[in-house]
Amino acid sequence: MGERYGMIAGNGRFPLLALETARREGHQVVVVAIENEASPELAPLAAGLHWVNIGQLGKLIDILKREKISEVMMTGQVKHVSLFSGITPDWRLVKLLASLKEKNTAALIGGIQKVLHEEGIELVDSTRLLKPLLAPEGVLTRRKPNKEEEADIRYGRRIASVLATADIGQSVAISEKACVAAEAMEGTDAMLRRAATLTGGKSLCLVKASRGRAHLLFDVPVAGLTTIDTMIETKTTVMAVDAGRTLLLDKEEVLRRANEAQISIIGYPPWESTSA
Repeated sequence: MGERYGMIAGNGRFPLLALETARREGHQVVVVAIENEASPELAPLAAGLHWVNIGQLGKLIDILKREKISEVMMTGQVKHVSLFSGITPDWRLVKLLASLKEKNTAALIGGIQKVLHEEGIELVDSTRLLKPLLAPEGVLTRRKPNKEEEADIRYGRRIASVLATADIGQSVAISEKACVAAEAMEGTDAMLRRAATLTGGKSLCLVKASRGRAHLLFDVPVAGLTTIDTMIETKTTVMAVDAGRTLLLDKEEVLRRANEAQISIIGYPPWESTSA
């Protein structure tokens, strides 16, 4: 018999793939979908679908308690800009925001995790249903990076790990051992497009880093088909990710399309566990 738990759903393929897996495995998942982020396509896959805006922490808690949910996972992205310019907070969120020493994403979601725990609701591993889609260690594509690309990866991993740990962003674009662009709130695709305008047509290396923490409760690095499309558009020939901590959504198709485009994708041990 399957389990019953909750899902807080943002945008992208992540929530849909997780729900499809849950249905195949016989789990019941009640979805709390973020307005202007989540897809209506979630409805037929969910045991129940409720919509909240990004500032309604109290409504979120009420829904989960009414549905008798004790475990909830966060799936999908919420635009980082929306977390700041798009919030009209209810009293529960106002109280939480006032208690935070910092207003970055990690602090905000960590605060929400604490509030949920106090209400008897535990935030659980967001990749629970999608473990096979986590990038393994090693070269995942037919083409291996060349020596110049390997040098860019080594440099980029060091820079990306610092930015990720500081909760600035998860990705950097590297060319000829120089950091051309660093991701902040705009997202990876926009970062790559910005980098492409600065290189004079030179190829780029994309390096994605995880946050340097043991859990996968939230803000897990994700790459998918749109990532590959943007890499092709911006002459990005390599993507390096943290193995075991990065989701490759639609993994088989991602690798097929990367192979067609002669893109190299590599999974590395997370930075804090290696001296590379």
